[in-house]
Amino acid sequence: MLSNGLLMPSVGLGTWQQRDPETVQRVVAQAVDMGYRLIDTASAYRNEQSIGRALAQKFNDSRSNLSRKDIWITSKLAPKQHGYDQAIAAVNESLTNLQTDYIDLYLIHWPGVSGRAPEYPGHRKYRESSWKALEDLYRSGKVRAIGVSNYTKRHLQEMSEYAKILPMINQCELHPLFPQPDLLQYCKDNNILFTAYASLGEGALISDHAILPELQDVSNARSDLTRAQILLLWGLQHGAAVIPKASIVARLQENLDILSKKPLSDIELDMLASIPAERQRHFCWHAESVS
Repeated sequence: MLSNGLLMPSVGLGTWQQRDPETVQRVVAQAVDMGYRLIDTASAYRNEQSIGRALAQKFNDSRSNLSRKDIWITSKLAPKQHGYDQAIAAVNESLTNLQTDYIDLYLIHWPGVSGRAPEYPGHRKYRESSWKALEDLYRSGKVRAIGVSNYTKRHLQEMSEYAKILPMINQCELHPLFPQPDLLQYCKDNNILFTAYASLGEGALISDHAILPELQDVSNARSDLTRAQILLLWGLQHGAAVIPKASIVARLQENLDILSKKPLSDIELDMLASIPAERQRHFCWHAESVS
């Protein structure tokens, strides 16, 4: 549950790097048919129009028995769209692309503005004005919830100085090799729901056994789970929603099936918590250096 009382699905479909219109529409339609109720996108992914078409077809198909209120849509403000007026325009464009009159969750994708060095002192000014725009969009009902993505603890702490509405979500990379315990705890303490992306380490954690041998130890003990399911359950059991991406039916089903699986035991969680700090790494962008 978000801080404003909304219930968000704990497992969703990630769509990063999926741009081919036919593929996107097929995957979204298949996911919805399987029972996915959260679709995560961003203006930077350049697939909002395809997602909008796929969902509109489902909503207009009497056989699907689905309406707009049944699907949670998350989208995000691109780094090049920072600023009050730009953020307002970006949300309106996303609404048009997604063929909807509201977005369930809208996030600031990155705490810095594009085209500037990480140490650029104006990053704060841009993200502050972007956040004020999101607050106004939230009050207007165009977005039902607002949050951030890739914000470090420092960026979140800074928001308390200017935000009238604190973020309801922080979406960041999270997996056993990048567990971010301090950030997770800060979000928990401040009623900010965590959403994990790159739960599979961009596929590396399930394709290269040498990167995370502890995962194989858990897999040996849990023949009922795939390596991907173990990692997704790990995210859920750390209090995060998960949004794995997939493009084939079998993988889509495998990811969704975690909702019916037995949780990891304390022993199994301990196996994945034993990774020394020097082995920890992230696979995607990280905002620690953004001023």
